[in-house]
Amino acid sequence: MARFASQLSSSGPAMVLLGLPLVLGGAILAWILQGQQPNSRALSEALVDELLDQNSSHQPAAAAASATTQGLTVPPLAAQPALSIRVMLHEALGPVSIRNGERTETLNCRSGQLSGALQPLGPERWFQAAAGKSVGLNQQRYRGGVQVLCQGNRLLVVNHLPLEDYISSVVGAEMPSHWPAEALRAQAVAARSYAMAHLARPASKAWNLGATTRWQAYGGLGTESNSSRAAAADTKGLILSFEGGIVESLYAANQQLTVDAHGHLGASMSQQGARSLASQGYQFTQILAKYYPGASLARLQRS
Repeated sequence: MARFASQLSSSGPAMVLLGLPLVLGGAILAWILQGQQPNSRALSEALVDELLDQNSSHQPAAAAASATTQGLTVPPLAAQPALSIRVMLHEALGPVSIRNGERTETLNCRSGQLSGALQPLGPERWFQAAAGKSVGLNQQRYRGGVQVLCQGNRLLVVNHLPLEDYISSVVGAEMPSHWPAEALRAQAVAARSYAMAHLARPASKAWNLGATTRWQAYGGLGTESNSSRAAAADTKGLILSFEGGIVESLYAANQQLTVDAHGHLGASMSQQGARSLASQGYQFTQILAKYYPGASLARLQRS
């Protein structure tokens, strides 16, 4: 269940969104994984313009009623940017144990310095998974890399991974894998749009969003499945947009929760409702049109 994270303008559409002026406000949008320790990079205005396909499909709000049957138009395929996301997995007093390959390392934190096996290690440590492998924390395993930071006497563990791998895990954590494929695809688009909003506006300098239902549920490899990976692949790069901005697409388990949690904000997808509509033959584009009236589909792209 995605958390409420911004205020709806009284003059805006019935949904939570981030306009491009905010996106272009200098926030770090992503970390690019290139087979080595990631480095942060702020995106230029030109690159942000490339990421959001300016030829995305727009439908006026007046057409919302018909959109529930005809669905949103899917933009053409395009070259995808190599975006990655930073997910906060743990923030507490130590110790923590990180498994990388056959090796397990236990880390403690005190006065801004990590230590392991009584050896000082500095303020941070990186664990990068080998190709086709993963890094472990507690009972979960994660793709990409894990960064351990010592902040005061508290340990912060952040997973850096490609955006589409993150979406595959979120879909599996938010919806059962046996649900209809069209519901899973709708969930993938909503999850990606929500993630992009937090790539544009990170929760902190060290991470974009958390791994719990306060944000979006994320369980690493443990919540991936063939169905969730297919839903992410089938909708790769698709997000919800309104007038060139990124829609921070809220959703909840059922209609009552969408009203209780997000009713004062406007649009919010019921996951049970999406399942029901998919069972009736609705396509994911029709499901999204029903729950996010006035929105369009845009595709992230790099020219």
